[in-house]
Amino acid sequence: MASFKILLVEDDPNLGQILNEYLSLKGYETKLCRDGEEGVKAFKREAFDLCLFDVMLPKKDGFSMAKEIRRDDKVTPIIFLTAKSMKEDTIEGFKIGGDDYITKPFSMEELLLRIQAILRRTAEKNPQVSDQKIFEFGSFHFDFDKQILSWNGGENRLTSKESELLRLLCLHENQPLDRSTALKIIWRDDSYFNARSMDVYIAKLRKMLKADESVQIITIHGSGFKLITEGITEK
Repeated sequence: MASFKILLVEDDPNLGQILNEYLSLKGYETKLCRDGEEGVKAFKREAFDLCLFDVMLPKKDGFSMAKEIRRDDKVTPIIFLTAKSMKEDTIEGFKIGGDDYITKPFSMEELLLRIQAILRRTAEKNPQVSDQKIFEFGSFHFDFDKQILSWNGGENRLTSKESELLRLLCLHENQPLDRSTALKIIWRDDSYFNARSMDVYIAKLRKMLKADESVQIITIHGSGFKLITEGITEK
Protein backbone atom coordinates (compact mmCIF):
# COMPACT_ATOMS: atom_id res chain seq x y z
CA MET A 1 0.00 0.00 0.00
CA ALA A 2 1.35 3.40 -0.94
CA SER A 3 2.17 5.78 1.87
CA PHE A 4 0.59 9.10 2.73
CA LYS A 5 2.79 12.15 2.34
CA ILE A 6 3.29 14.44 5.35
CA LEU A 7 4.75 17.95 5.49
CA LEU A 8 6.60 18.33 8.80
CA VAL A 9 7.75 21.84 9.78
CA GLU A 10 9.80 21.80 12.98
CA ASP A 11 12.80 24.02 13.78
CA ASP A 12 14.11 21.93 16.68
CA PRO A 13 16.79 19.83 14.91
CA ASN A 14 16.57 16.91 17.35
CA LEU A 15 12.79 16.66 17.47
CA GLY A 16 12.49 17.27 13.76
CA GLN A 17 14.89 14.43 12.95
CA ILE A 18 13.25 12.07 15.46
CA LEU A 19 9.76 12.76 14.06
CA ASN A 20 11.00 12.43 10.50
CA GLU A 21 12.62 9.06 11.16
CA TYR A 22 9.69 7.76 13.24
CA LEU A 23 7.06 8.64 10.64
CA SER A 24 9.21 7.17 7.88
CA LEU A 25 9.52 3.92 9.84
CA LYS A 26 5.72 3.88 10.17
CA GLY A 27 5.35 4.01 6.40
CA TYR A 28 4.78 7.72 5.80
CA GLU A 29 6.66 9.75 3.20
CA THR A 30 7.81 12.80 5.15
CA LYS A 31 9.16 16.17 3.99
CA LEU A 32 11.00 18.01 6.80
CA CYS A 33 11.32 21.81 6.71
CA ARG A 34 13.11 23.93 9.32
CA ASP A 35 11.21 27.25 9.10
CA GLY A 36 7.79 28.59 8.11
CA GLU A 37 8.82 30.18 4.83
CA GLU A 38 10.45 26.95 3.66
CA GLY A 39 7.33 25.05 4.73
CA VAL A 40 4.93 27.24 2.74
CA LYS A 41 7.14 26.98 -0.36
CA ALA A 42 7.17 23.19 -0.03
CA PHE A 43 3.38 23.06 0.35
CA LYS A 44 2.88 25.15 -2.79
CA ARG A 45 5.38 23.06 -4.73
CA GLU A 46 4.26 19.56 -3.74
CA ALA A 47 1.05 17.74 -2.81
CA PHE A 48 0.68 16.53 0.80
CA ASP A 49 -1.95 14.47 2.61
CA LEU A 50 -1.36 16.05 6.04
CA CYS A 51 0.67 18.86 7.66
CA LEU A 52 2.42 18.89 11.04
CA PHE A 53 3.31 22.47 11.99
CA ASP A 54 5.21 23.60 15.06
CA VAL A 55 3.58 26.85 16.23
CA MET A 56 6.80 28.68 17.20
CA LEU A 57 8.91 28.81 14.04
CA PRO A 58 11.49 31.23 12.61
CA LYS A 59 10.55 33.49 9.66
CA LYS A 60 6.86 32.48 9.72
CA ASP A 61 5.04 30.86 12.65
CA GLY A 62 2.75 27.85 12.35
CA PHE A 63 -0.48 29.86 12.63
CA SER A 64 0.65 32.26 9.89
CA MET A 65 1.52 29.28 7.69
CA ALA A 66 -1.92 27.78 8.24
CA LYS A 67 -3.68 31.07 7.43
CA GLU A 68 -1.75 31.38 4.18
CA ILE A 69 -2.43 27.78 3.18
CA ARG A 70 -6.12 27.94 4.08
CA ARG A 71 -6.66 30.83 1.65
CA ASP A 72 -6.29 28.34 -1.20
CA ASP A 73 -6.61 24.91 0.42
CA LYS A 74 -9.52 24.14 2.73
CA VAL A 75 -9.02 20.37 2.74
CA THR A 76 -5.49 19.26 3.68
CA PRO A 77 -5.48 18.43 7.43
CA ILE A 78 -3.21 20.45 9.74
CA ILE A 79 -1.99 19.35 13.19
CA PHE A 80 -0.23 21.93 15.35
CA LEU A 81 2.71 21.01 17.59
CA THR A 82 3.47 23.42 20.43
CA ALA A 83 5.15 23.74 23.80
CA LYS A 84 2.34 26.03 24.94
CA SER A 85 -0.71 24.76 26.77
CA MET A 86 -2.82 27.92 26.95
CA LYS A 87 -6.47 27.52 25.99
CA GLU A 88 -6.30 30.65 23.82
CA ASP A 89 -3.71 29.04 21.56
CA THR A 90 -5.83 25.94 21.13
CA ILE A 91 -8.85 28.03 20.15
CA GLU A 92 -6.75 30.12 17.75
CA GLY A 93 -5.45 26.98 16.08
CA PHE A 94 -8.93 25.66 15.39
CA LYS A 95 -10.26 29.06 14.29
CA ILE A 96 -7.72 29.34 11.48
CA GLY A 97 -8.45 25.86 10.14
CA GLY A 98 -6.40 23.45 12.22
CA ASP A 99 -7.71 19.89 12.60
CA ASP A 100 -5.91 18.93 15.79
CA TYR A 101 -3.49 20.24 18.38
CA ILE A 102 -0.93 18.34 20.45
CA THR A 103 1.17 19.83 23.26
CA LYS A 104 4.86 19.03 23.77
CA PRO A 105 6.09 16.82 25.22
CA PHE A 106 3.94 14.13 23.63
CA SER A 107 4.31 10.42 22.96
CA MET A 108 5.04 9.28 19.43
CA GLU A 109 2.27 6.70 19.76
CA GLU A 110 -0.31 9.38 20.56
CA LEU A 111 0.78 11.51 17.61
CA LEU A 112 0.61 8.49 15.31
CA LEU A 113 -2.92 7.65 16.46
CA ARG A 114 -4.04 11.24 15.88
CA ILE A 115 -2.54 11.23 12.39
CA GLN A 116 -4.20 7.91 11.53
CA ALA A 117 -7.59 9.07 12.81
CA ILE A 118 -7.51 12.32 10.83
CA LEU A 119 -6.35 10.66 7.61
CA ARG A 120 -9.05 8.02 7.98
CA ARG A 121 -11.78 10.64 8.43
CA THR A 122 -10.43 12.78 5.60
CA ALA A 123 -10.25 9.84 3.19
CA GLU A 124 -13.89 9.00 3.92
CA LYS A 125 -15.00 12.56 3.12
CA ASN A 126 -12.57 13.24 0.28
CA PRO A 127 -11.83 10.40 -2.15
CA GLN A 128 -8.93 12.34 -3.67
CA VAL A 129 -6.82 11.61 -0.56
CA SER A 130 -7.41 7.85 -0.77
CA ASP A 131 -4.21 5.82 -1.01
CA GLN A 132 -5.60 3.57 -3.77
CA LYS A 133 -3.07 3.36 -6.61
CA ILE A 134 -4.20 0.35 -8.74
CA PHE A 135 -7.39 0.54 -10.85
CA GLU A 136 -9.15 -1.71 -13.34
CA PHE A 137 -11.96 -0.36 -15.51
CA GLY A 138 -13.31 -1.66 -18.80
CA SER A 139 -10.39 -3.47 -20.40
CA PHE A 140 -7.84 -1.14 -18.78
CA HIS A 141 -5.37 -1.69 -15.96
CA PHE A 142 -3.90 1.50 -14.48
CA ASP A 143 -0.88 1.46 -12.14
CA PHE A 144 -0.46 4.95 -10.72
CA ASP A 145 2.97 4.38 -9.11
CA LYS A 146 4.44 2.92 -12.32
CA GLN A 147 2.52 5.48 -14.44
CA ILE A 148 1.36 2.76 -16.85
CA LEU A 149 -2.04 2.37 -18.49
CA SER A 150 -2.36 -1.05 -20.16
CA TRP A 151 -5.07 -2.96 -22.01
CA ASN A 152 -5.28 -6.19 -24.01
CA GLY A 153 -1.60 -6.23 -24.91
CA GLY A 154 -1.34 -2.45 -25.36
CA GLU A 155 0.47 -0.10 -23.04
CA ASN A 156 0.93 3.63 -22.51
CA ARG A 157 3.52 5.19 -20.24
CA LEU A 158 1.97 8.30 -18.74
CA THR A 159 3.52 11.56 -17.61
CA SER A 160 3.21 12.54 -13.95
CA LYS A 161 0.39 15.00 -14.68
CA GLU A 162 -1.48 12.46 -16.85
CA SER A 163 -1.18 9.88 -14.06
CA GLU A 164 -2.38 12.25 -11.34
CA LEU A 165 -5.33 13.39 -13.45
CA LEU A 166 -6.37 9.86 -14.41
CA ARG A 167 -6.14 8.76 -10.76
CA LEU A 168 -8.46 11.57 -9.67
CA LEU A 169 -10.92 10.62 -12.40
CA CYS A 170 -10.78 6.97 -11.28
CA LEU A 171 -11.32 7.94 -7.63
CA HIS A 172 -14.44 9.84 -8.76
CA GLU A 173 -15.69 7.01 -11.00
CA ASN A 174 -19.00 7.87 -12.62
CA GLN A 175 -19.13 11.03 -10.48
CA PRO A 176 -18.29 14.63 -11.40
CA LEU A 177 -14.70 15.75 -10.80
CA ASP A 178 -14.75 19.46 -10.12
CA ARG A 179 -12.34 21.35 -12.40
CA SER A 180 -11.16 23.72 -9.67
CA THR A 181 -10.60 20.87 -7.21
CA ALA A 182 -8.47 18.95 -9.71
CA LEU A 183 -6.40 22.03 -10.53
CA LYS A 184 -5.69 22.79 -6.87
CA ILE A 185 -4.73 19.20 -6.09
CA ILE A 186 -2.47 18.65 -9.12
CA TRP A 187 -1.29 22.14 -10.13
CA ARG A 188 -1.73 23.79 -6.70
CA ASP A 189 -3.82 26.64 -8.16
CA ASP A 190 -6.73 27.06 -10.58
CA SER A 191 -5.35 29.81 -12.82
CA TYR A 192 -6.48 30.20 -16.42
CA PHE A 193 -3.10 28.98 -17.70
CA ASN A 194 -3.25 25.79 -15.64
CA ALA A 195 -6.87 25.19 -16.69
CA ARG A 196 -5.84 25.28 -20.36
CA SER A 197 -2.97 22.91 -19.56
CA MET A 198 -5.38 20.47 -17.89
CA ASP A 199 -7.60 20.52 -21.00
CA VAL A 200 -4.60 19.35 -23.04
CA TYR A 201 -4.01 16.42 -20.67
CA ILE A 202 -7.70 15.51 -20.75
CA ALA A 203 -7.52 15.36 -24.55
CA LYS A 204 -4.48 13.07 -24.36
CA LEU A 205 -6.22 10.74 -21.89
CA ARG A 206 -9.33 10.62 -24.10
CA LYS A 207 -7.18 9.54 -27.03
CA MET A 208 -5.65 6.70 -24.96
CA LEU A 209 -9.04 5.53 -23.70
CA LYS A 210 -10.42 5.14 -27.23
CA ALA A 211 -9.05 1.58 -27.07
CA ASP A 212 -12.25 0.67 -25.17
CA GLU A 213 -15.48 2.31 -26.30
CA SER A 214 -17.18 1.48 -22.98
CA VAL A 215 -14.89 3.98 -21.22
CA GLN A 216 -14.94 7.71 -21.83
CA ILE A 217 -14.25 11.06 -20.21
CA ILE A 218 -17.12 13.47 -20.63
CA THR A 219 -17.10 17.22 -20.03
CA ILE A 220 -19.64 18.62 -17.60
CA HIS A 221 -20.03 22.19 -18.80
CA GLY A 222 -19.40 24.78 -16.13
CA SER A 223 -18.28 22.14 -13.65
CA GLY A 224 -15.60 19.66 -14.68
CA PHE A 225 -15.27 16.13 -15.99
CA LYS A 226 -16.58 12.63 -15.40
CA LEU A 227 -14.99 9.26 -16.14
CA ILE A 228 -17.78 7.00 -17.37
CA THR A 229 -17.00 3.30 -16.96
CA GLU A 230 -18.67 -0.05 -16.54
CA GLY A 231 -17.15 -0.23 -13.06
CA ILE A 232 -13.82 0.44 -11.39
CA THR A 233 -12.66 -2.00 -8.76
CA GLU A 234 -9.94 -1.62 -6.14
CA LYS A 235 -7.13 -4.18 -6.00
